[in-house]
Amino acid sequence: MVTISLRALVGRLARSDIATVANQENARPGVTKMPCQALTPARSRLNASYRNLTLWTLQGWIAMFFVAAGYAKLSEPMDNLVDLMRWPALVPPDLVRGLGIAEILLALLVLAPLVSRKHGRPLLLTAAGGLLVLEAVMLAVHATGGDVGPAVTNGLLAAMTAVVFWKRAREVR
Repeated sequence: MVTISLRALVGRLARSDIATVANQENARPGVTKMPCQALTPARSRLNASYRNLTLWTLQGWIAMFFVAAGYAKLSEPMDNLVDLMRWPALVPPDLVRGLGIAEILLALLVLAPLVSRKHGRPLLLTAAGGLLVLEAVMLAVHATGGDVGPAVTNGLLAAMTAVVFWKRAREVR
């Protein structure tokens, strides 16, 4: 009894849908078209707002991580850095310190649109591209050195930075 009444209700709803009826009238026999759904302007703005919030969250995480990593490379003794990661023992200490400065600078530039709407976006894209290059190189260094933890972390950071770079580059001003 319940099944029959549900089927009747579904049949009545299907016949009353104007878009479905219009599409079925214009379709070839045996082919049913799907009704198209256009986003309303309010829904489109809401989706853009969610996307922007997500990207800013990712940018904040990227900036926090690289400021912390750069600060550690600048302030920690080389012995501690060698204990944490193997590669600082293979390069000059000045290279490790320079990498720390570069990480902090690029992390701050990821947040540049907070300061300037006009100049912030190109700086953000430049910083995200620089971080992608840095992450790719360091992923290779950590993977070949056998540092599994830092390699996985760099892989996740590279994925987050790639999403930020790709989505922010495609945005319309």
